[in-house]
Amino acid sequence: MQAIILDTETHTLNGLPIEIAYAPIEIDNGKLSLDKKQIFDQLYQVGQPISYAAMAVHHILESDLIDQPFYNEFQLPAETTYIIGHNVDYDVAAIARCGVDISKLKPICTLALARHVWEDAEAHNISALIYLISKGSDKAREMLKGAHRADADIILTANILMHIIHQLNIQNIEQLYLASEEARIPKSITFGKHKGTAIQDLPADYIQWLMRQEDLDPYLRKALEAKLVK
Repeated sequence: MQAIILDTETHTLNGLPIEIAYAPIEIDNGKLSLDKKQIFDQLYQVGQPISYAAMAVHHILESDLIDQPFYNEFQLPAETTYIIGHNVDYDVAAIARCGVDISKLKPICTLALARHVWEDAEAHNISALIYLISKGSDKAREMLKGAHRADADIILTANILMHIIHQLNIQNIEQLYLASEEARIPKSITFGKHKGTAIQDLPADYIQWLMRQEDLDPYLRKALEAKLVK
């Protein structure tokens, strides 16, 4: 099992995973395949109360977690290399808190890819994208009734991914990964006194200051390094 779509629901923002779902996928000659029978979906105890803000998103209650295994029992399927998710870093960080070794994983972000493919869309969250690609159909509304639960979000993400693959003429999973890596490199700064400024227009002294920050986003660092090379 090389590639999976992964989704997690956490007990609070950036918290411990109380639901983890994944499904193996394949991309062969530009065709995405996913077998719904192979979807893994499990609730977990975390030993901490679920925040009401998180509960309002995923509707998982404390009572749902009774007799469920503890989150640190989760393991990725063997030979997983590619992890696909909408804002995938959130889900990768969540499974890392389970003790999963994420050092060799290749994350693929459908959020970054969607922002590249549908640059002018009003919003790029899963629900908005499903309505966009279906042109506001009744079927989309029906599909979204289970949104914000991990298992449902797997199927929704797969639908978005199918359209991304078509739009970018992606033929295989490694090509998708490389497209994601490219899409994640920002074209403008999103914070600070130069917020909204294109990377290519940033003052040299500000770039040098940013490059000295140890916690700088690695994709922003790539963009700044490319600017310095030019």
